[in-house]
Amino acid sequence: MTARRLLLAFLALTALATACTSDGGGNGGGGNLSTSYAAQMASTWHYAGAPQDVQVGILASDADGLRPVTQGTIELSFSFLGSGDPVVGPTATATFVPVPGTQVSGDSPTLVDGANGVYAAKDVTFDRPGMWRTTVTAEIDGVTRELSTDFPVDATSQIPAPGMPALATHTLTMDSDVRPGAIDSMADGGGEIPDPELHAISIADAIDRGRPALVLFGTPAYCTSRFCGPEVTELQRLAADHPDRAEFIHVEIWKDFQAQPQVINEGAADWLYRPNTAVGMTEPWLFLIGADGVILDRWGPLFDPAEVSTELEALPPMSG
Repeated sequence: MTARRLLLAFLALTALATACTSDGGGNGGGGNLSTSYAAQMASTWHYAGAPQDVQVGILASDADGLRPVTQGTIELSFSFLGSGDPVVGPTATATFVPVPGTQVSGDSPTLVDGANGVYAAKDVTFDRPGMWRTTVTAEIDGVTRELSTDFPVDATSQIPAPGMPALATHTLTMDSDVRPGAIDSMADGGGEIPDPELHAISIADAIDRGRPALVLFGTPAYCTSRFCGPEVTELQRLAADHPDRAEFIHVEIWKDFQAQPQVINEGAADWLYRPNTAVGMTEPWLFLIGADGVILDRWGPLFDPAEVSTELEALPPMSG
């Protein structure tokens, strides 16, 4: 697999111009007339007929540049865009999920220097495939704003989803006869693999041994959204906190990022790369696989560590 067809992540900031709306007034920085706000879908590969996570990012553009809106909750309403008037769909409350390591403490959406993340809603079900719109209602620094962005919903999930059998892929491990950067891109440039404990077992071996697995697909060195590195660090912490609940696996995206054309690792390609689609591939993604080899949950691009910890603790302890 040698083509790179990544959907730009939500922090590919130049893409946000299509969804921008000007601030309508108010007091303080949130009411500055020179500030524009934009909403964009952060999650991808939505599909019809099953509850799933939806993640949305909000960015502000002002004299200080582009900054993410963080903290608190926002309201989402969804509508199906057919040939006629939009058809009203589900609604949901989305809660801010920070990039691991980002410190946020407030209860209301605002701009916080150094903070980053997305808003995530749980168990949203789309009743039909096609183009959908999410309308975001958020009170940002005391001013209520309404933003919208459109996104596709497929008839079925194009990548592995909860309830599906996990793909028994022989992902790279520390025993693989490849250059270190193909196992973890942080080793590119002559460094060492920083997280060997996350490359001790392949997905195929975990399934074959009947062991649950928490699997993160992401490229710490080359991640467009800059979410992957902090998430790998968080996966290490989860592994330390729940050592008897699952195997913890990091799958590097790129076999050779510097090659022309770039080369994707087979494991990442099997799970995430869909060359005949408009999306192609997005990352990072986190999957929880049960002992029976069935996917229990997935999160992308961000996950709430507390939620993942709860699901891990619900698994029976592993023996051996």
